[in-house]
Amino acid sequence: MIKTIVLAAPPETVWAFLTEADKLGTWFHPADADLVEGSDFALVSSGEPSGDIEDRRICWGKVLEMQKPHRLVYTFTIKPLGGHTTQVSWELEAFSDGTRLTMTHDGIEEAAGDAAFGLMQALDKGWDEHFGKLRSAVA
Repeated sequence: MIKTIVLAAPPETVWAFLTEADKLGTWFHPADADLVEGSDFALVSSGEPSGDIEDRRICWGKVLEMQKPHRLVYTFTIKPLGGHTTQVSWELEAFSDGTRLTMTHDGIEEAAGDAAFGLMQALDKGWDEHFGKLRSAVA
């Protein structure tokens, strides 16, 4: 799955919204910490902060690559994938007065097996909703 949007903010600002815990929570899900290359991360529910992080995590993975402010790559999984992982890559390109942001989400079919089509539809819809929030958050 590949999605591209144009945002009215420079790449450095968009990068912050992709990697900083507090900013991730404004458009996606709150993170347990800032993303750091080589480290695991978890995006958690924004509800009650008490309780085990395992119970609160919505999606999680490991940051594989960070080339600030141009490229971010991490593994990505959610509970419906049953422990299988996918990969999300973000490419940020300065464009006119803003940023062209391209997200590639690979490995869904392999990870989801027979449930791939339904999961792909759900993820496609979810990414669209989150991108709308990101557009507003960076403005």
